[in-house]
Amino acid sequence: MAPVTALSITPAAVVALLPKLTDADGDIRYMSLNDLHNTLKNGPPGFLANDYHTAAKTIDSLLATLDDVHGEVQNQAIKCLGVLTSRVGADILSPLVEKLSTLKITHSIDSSIPATALRTFITSFPRPMSGVPALKATQDAYSSISKVLIPRLVGYIIIPHGIKNTPQPPPAMLEIQPDNTVDTDAIDVLIEVIRSFGPMLQDPEKKALQKSTLAIFDHERVSGMSKKKTIVAISLLAIYMSDSLLNSFILGVIGSFRDPNLTLSQRKLLVNMIGSLVRSIPQRLGSHLKTLAPFILSALSEGEYQLAIQEAAENGAPDPEAEEVREAALIALEGLLTSCSNDMRPFTTETLNAALRYVSYDPNITQDDDEEMGGTQSDADEDLGAAADDDEEGYFEEEGAMSDNDDASWKIRRCAAKSLYAIISTRSGDLLENGILYHKVAPVLIDRFKEREENVRNEVLNTLTFLVRKTSEGMTYPNPSSDFEIDMVSAIEARSRKRRRLSSDATLFDSPGASLTSVGFKSPDTSPPPTSGPKADLARLSLSIIRGVSKLLKQSSLATRQAVIILLREMVVVQRGGLSDHFSKIAEPLIEAIKPSASGAPSNTLGSTALATGSKLRIEALQLLSVFCDSHSSRIMAPYIANIIPNVTAAAKDKYYKVSSEALGALESLLKALTPPRSGSNDPDHLKYLGEIYDVVYDRVVAIDADLEVRQKAIHALGVLLARTCGVESKSILSTSQRSDAVGVLLDRLKNETTRLSSIQAIDILLTSAQDKRELQADWIQNVTLELGAQLRKANRRLRGASLTALRDLVANPVAINNLNGTTIHRLTTLLHPLINAADFNLLGTTLIILSRLVNRYPKEVVDRNLNNALCNIVLAPIGGSVLDALLILVKSIGEQGIGQPLMHGLLQDVGVNGDPSTVGKAIGTLLVAGGSTVGVKMNDFVTELQSATDDKRKCLALSVLGEAGLRLKSSSTLEPSLFTRHFNSKSQQLPRAAAVALGRAGAGNIKAYLPVILSTSSNSSFTQYLSLHAIKEILQSTGQSRTDISPYTRQIWENLLAASQAEDNKAVGAECIGRLTVIEPKTFLPLLQNRLQDPVPTVRGTVIQAIRFTLVDSDDAYDEILNPVLVEILTKMLNDPDLENRRLALGALNSATHNKADIVIPHLSKLVPLVIKESKIKLELVREVQMGPFKHKVDDGLEVRKSAYETLYSLMDSAYSRINSSSLFDRIIDGLNDEHEIKVLCNLMLTKLIGIDPDETARHLDPISDRYRTILSFKPKENAVKQEVEKLNEANKGVLKVTLLLQEALAATTSSVSSAQGQAWKGYWDWVGKEFRTQLASAEQELKNQAA
Repeated sequence: MAPVTALSITPAAVVALLPKLTDADGDIRYMSLNDLHNTLKNGPPGFLANDYHTAAKTIDSLLATLDDVHGEVQNQAIKCLGVLTSRVGADILSPLVEKLSTLKITHSIDSSIPATALRTFITSFPRPMSGVPALKATQDAYSSISKVLIPRLVGYIIIPHGIKNTPQPPPAMLEIQPDNTVDTDAIDVLIEVIRSFGPMLQDPEKKALQKSTLAIFDHERVSGMSKKKTIVAISLLAIYMSDSLLNSFILGVIGSFRDPNLTLSQRKLLVNMIGSLVRSIPQRLGSHLKTLAPFILSALSEGEYQLAIQEAAENGAPDPEAEEVREAALIALEGLLTSCSNDMRPFTTETLNAALRYVSYDPNITQDDDEEMGGTQSDADEDLGAAADDDEEGYFEEEGAMSDNDDASWKIRRCAAKSLYAIISTRSGDLLENGILYHKVAPVLIDRFKEREENVRNEVLNTLTFLVRKTSEGMTYPNPSSDFEIDMVSAIEARSRKRRRLSSDATLFDSPGASLTSVGFKSPDTSPPPTSGPKADLARLSLSIIRGVSKLLKQSSLATRQAVIILLREMVVVQRGGLSDHFSKIAEPLIEAIKPSASGAPSNTLGSTALATGSKLRIEALQLLSVFCDSHSSRIMAPYIANIIPNVTAAAKDKYYKVSSEALGALESLLKALTPPRSGSNDPDHLKYLGEIYDVVYDRVVAIDADLEVRQKAIHALGVLLARTCGVESKSILSTSQRSDAVGVLLDRLKNETTRLSSIQAIDILLTSAQDKRELQADWIQNVTLELGAQLRKANRRLRGASLTALRDLVANPVAINNLNGTTIHRLTTLLHPLINAADFNLLGTTLIILSRLVNRYPKEVVDRNLNNALCNIVLAPIGGSVLDALLILVKSIGEQGIGQPLMHGLLQDVGVNGDPSTVGKAIGTLLVAGGSTVGVKMNDFVTELQSATDDKRKCLALSVLGEAGLRLKSSSTLEPSLFTRHFNSKSQQLPRAAAVALGRAGAGNIKAYLPVILSTSSNSSFTQYLSLHAIKEILQSTGQSRTDISPYTRQIWENLLAASQAEDNKAVGAECIGRLTVIEPKTFLPLLQNRLQDPVPTVRGTVIQAIRFTLVDSDDAYDEILNPVLVEILTKMLNDPDLENRRLALGALNSATHNKADIVIPHLSKLVPLVIKESKIKLELVREVQMGPFKHKVDDGLEVRKSAYETLYSLMDSAYSRINSSSLFDRIIDGLNDEHEIKVLCNLMLTKLIGIDPDETARHLDPISDRYRTILSFKPKENAVKQEVEKLNEANKGVLKVTLLLQEALAATTSSVSSAQGQAWKGYWDWVGKEFRTQLASAEQELKNQAA
């Protein structure tokens, strides 16, 4: 039999099936409908469009089956109607809607079938989207709905559509019946009409639908279910209302609120209405909250609260309807806070008071009873009543306190806790700084630990945990289960954030790395908490929190104990300790939570969820134990170690890999606390415990059946254990055989691909700590060296980086490097040579440091022709900064070993003037001084070259060599300043600048001989001033690193710099010099800089702003101490500068300050961020028209300032998102999507980051984002557009599609609720993008996958 194709299906096939729809056998009717459905579905589009008779007959038959006695037949008929709508002509749609809307069901008990069929009809057409022309099928469907269904819903014709003498429709489907009922199915149809065709509805239709829905809403005797559905319909309709219609509707709502005869049920519905509207149209409703919010808050006022308490006292319980009003008001309040936080700021006090009032609202317990439950006792009373605290039965009084089993006040308390959560989420920045959250909110939350209802109690705990987390948001939180990588990132960030002037940039590659940090040699910081600020407030409340949660830990459910442990962990992380005095109160419950019994005995009655919750409790408890060990003294845990170790080691053997993994992390933290220097090595108990830890960790490493994550954590823990037991003080902890077995298994796991990376990290930890040759055997060192070297050829960049770091630490360890033999050295050097290229500077810098250490120990084995050639090639590359410093260290090492002549020959003959004279000159000068007479050339040779050469490049190279040599020879140099200054007047473009830089480098080595000469030349011509500034810059840069004393000259330097910086060409370099000088003597020059910010000349202020920015990068603690009191004042003054360009520079300075002086700036961002927000807005007064031939072109002078503002906001999102008002930030992002291309790109980047930082707030803004994105994608370039414009447009579209994919994947599910009006625009936009940009979307998706890989 030939397969059925779309072309083979004809109307005749449909007609043949219709008689069977009336068969007496229900099964035959069902199967015939199923065949009809398949026929209609597989038929060609519109194959019944030209056969009106067959289409009408099919419709009549399907309508008849809708009244079938069998529900399956009815459902199948509805499915057929959904498919049929796309196969018939437009002229039959209106009759179909008419028949469906008037269909009467007589045989079926389900009266909702006609409405369900109508909804299926409505949803079967493509939805229209704002700003995009509707498809013809959609237009036809809307036409039938507008002509028939909407008049049928409201009961009268709204738009005649050109039809004369149209008969009046039957009674309205939404009409209120004499028995005060409304067809709820009709409301469902209305909701579907608005949801599907809202963008196409005309104003008269919106007005009529609003009138009908409000009639239902305002009717006193209509059921609550009908009114709830009406609220949903109104919320959806509000999205598409015009401003005038919405305003009139809001005025009506306000009038209803003010009605003196307003009943409690009506008040509840009005409050629900506001709560629903704020979720559907938050941006539009915000402007009305000044009037609407007081009505919500009045339901939560102190008077209402006292009335409820009085009613409960008199009647035994408050009015149930009044309770429902309060619950609805708190739900609406939460929506207002989350969706319209800016507009709710004027009501902060009232909102806080309301939420705090009702989080304690419990009319079933009198105030006296409440006090007896231990809410507010003094510290002395608490201490005296310690024995009473152990009486667990009196804490909650869960049975005795309840006077009514149907009490619903817990719902109000839970909603109040959620409202407090919303306040903390949206207002944590300013309310934390002024102390309100800790002085007013936190004590009430702590008091509510006594809550009777578990779900309310957990909501309170979650809210307090969120507050604690917000206290230090923006900090890097160490992961208690895997702190190695976090420590590495922190170490790198710390080094890049604050570079010490005492060291070279090459220390970025030559530092011990994160291994020492991970080993945890340093004892936890025991410095006292700050005296002011949020952390100080938290420290003051710690005792109260511990007292409350210690009781919860003893008797509560799994969920509550888990919430308590998470709270404690956050407290430890935020305070970096803080529980030293309170561990005794939580130790025993914490140990109980780690035990397998914490999850309850397994039985048939326990589902998987209960067991999972028990495992989760153990995981959280282990994480708390880990962070506690890392942040507190080992003596605090000493009394409990005997009970902790067996339970944690047992957890490490658990079959559930997550529990085992976290237990290994806790064991790692414990062994750090039990080993020197944090603990003595002679304690026999400690030796016993460490032996137990060793046994379980080693067992997990070698276990074949262990999960990969468990083995990786065990390997890391083993590395830490070996490192902590190195040295004379710790030699008795592990036996020789144990150590030999451990290092052997690390080498074995290094050869395994799945455990290779973790083994490298563990070996790296060991290499940084080994102190005795007996701790590292020669064979093991050589095998590890070659195995690490072999990984340098792997494609995995992370693996190569870790291997290179381990090799760097290996050659830095005297014990390890002395155990390398010639063969190993040769093979390692061969493996390192391919990395000596400019393809990856991070790997290159570390490679050069490794080679420099090898050269110092094995010069003849390392330095050969291949290395010299590779170095010559590197010198030719455009390198600088820390990589250049690392290269010079290696070159110096080669020279000091007396084998630098071949390299010098290569640099002179093969490189010479082919490379950058500055880079080549530094390398040659370094080698010249380090090698002395062994390199084959003398300094006088370069002096002769400078004097005799006619080629400017050769002269520049000679100058660079002599400048570097002068720097390194210091006062022993015989070079005179005139050797360099005589070239200042050269007509060459490069030679004067090279001479100035060389003069400065040579002068940095001999301040007394050079600096007076440089200062005397800076008062000459403007060009000489420019050159002198470059010389001074080199001196100041080198002086800052070497701590050379230039104090006799600083005042003269300052005066010369200020004078020279007035010239336009000198501004940048002059500002840098002023900044460097300020860092050297901050007490003298920082106040002078601050005073210069008031200078009337804009260029002077601009120079000062740039100078201050330079000071923020290269500075030390001494400078920070002086800067701390004035930095915020300086930044505020700069951001308020009247000059546009100066404000742009100030934004850059603020951006730098947030990176380099975060501890100073972030607490005061509430003052600075509004100034940044202000600069991100388009200012029409800065937009001007420029005549370009016959055309007029708009120029926006404020664009660069806006770009800087958006860049600053983007930067702040990483370090201080909690200090930024999220609503204001999203408003700027959404407005920025309508700005210039560069700002659109920044906004896309910000949205990408916000997906992870604040997914909830991002999801709430999906609809306005979709509107902006649709506008961008819909823009079509002109036919005569130039290539650059087309490329820019394609780039913008690609960026939009990428972010669209990310948003859809991460957030769209949060808007999928049927009852929510929010997210409808995004859903329509997503459907549109999927159809119109299918190819580009697939390409963007693939590109994202490639980037992730």
